[in-house]
Amino acid sequence: MRIAIWIISVVMSAGQASQRPPQTVTPQSYTPEQIQAGQTRFSSQCGFCHGRDAAGGETGPDLTRSVLVAEDVRGDKISPIVKMGRQEKGMPAFDVSDADLSAMVAYIHDQKSKAETHNGNRRNVDSSDLETGNAEAGQQYFNGAGGCAKCHSATGDLAGIGTRFQGLALLQRMLYPTAGRPAPSPAKVTVKSKSDETVSGTLVSRDEFTITLKDAAGANRSWPVNDVMITMNDPLAAHFEQLEKYTDTDMHNVRAYLQTLR
Repeated sequence: MRIAIWIISVVMSAGQASQRPPQTVTPQSYTPEQIQAGQTRFSSQCGFCHGRDAAGGETGPDLTRSVLVAEDVRGDKISPIVKMGRQEKGMPAFDVSDADLSAMVAYIHDQKSKAETHNGNRRNVDSSDLETGNAEAGQQYFNGAGGCAKCHSATGDLAGIGTRFQGLALLQRMLYPTAGRPAPSPAKVTVKSKSDETVSGTLVSRDEFTITLKDAAGANRSWPVNDVMITMNDPLAAHFEQLEKYTDTDMHNVRAYLQTLR
């Protein structure tokens, strides 16, 4: 996980950071292949809320410090929650295959096992961690390779952002523009299959393998992404795609540039 995203995960779970994770009741082991497959699935479907390392993210809790995870045995407690959701806590139900769900469980337990060895010593973020960017390089990235200027303007929507947000708050808003705001409406998606079937609805999940949408009847439908043409209307999609492209240097440079917009 890249450093800047790790910093945000630390801060969002700061209330738990000083506490040692609850001990796993039934120790379990998984193959490296299961864990790797689970990491891919977890990152794409769960990472935005729970953090890509399962240690807390945008709206979801730190799973490495979850009592439910500590008591889970190969998915007996995790799986029902993933499939049924927790509507009262804002967690939707997910249509996930048993194989993918087992892999995700493997990854969660592997992350929890690693967290148990840290003894609760995750550090807070020091301001010096963020003051490493070059504003000039950040401006070049913003207007060039990063493509930020296609949607944003230093003298328009971002004018004065360096006054409204400083330090970590600015980095957090830059990486996750919905932070501190109501959850956006799901993206609108149209999928056209090779047989010319066209289905429109709201996006449920998408990764490098599969896209799932909720159709007009309220049913979840999934397709391999390589077998369909996808048209998506999601103004925030570019931000989420950018998370896979940023280097640590890029993140800090852009933050340094945005800090100059006062």
